[in-house]
Amino acid sequence: MTTIKISDESFDEEVIKKGKPILVDFWAEWCAPCKQLGPILEEISEEYKEKITIGKLDVDENPEIAGKFQIRGIPTILYFNNGELIDTKVGISSKDDLIQWLEKYI
Repeated sequence: MTTIKISDESFDEEVIKKGKPILVDFWAEWCAPCKQLGPILEEISEEYKEKITIGKLDVDENPEIAGKFQIRGIPTILYFNNGELIDTKVGISSKDDLIQWLEKYI
């Protein structure tokens, strides 16, 4: 697995303070679209490992950060660079759509 697990406790350290591009996937175990998106993000994480980190945050286990960013539906992906929220993508996307979205920023 090339994605990293992010929690309420590790969010600042892994996302805000790192200063590198990171996608954070807000998901839950019971969410079918989230389970579809997981393998796609793993592939992207492997292919783009030199350019971007992909983290996964379980909204059921980490309600503080999900609330802070007003996550209302999952899956939701937030793109951060240098600790700043740059863009948001809600819902399931194909690998091609995600790569096209990412390519605007990296």
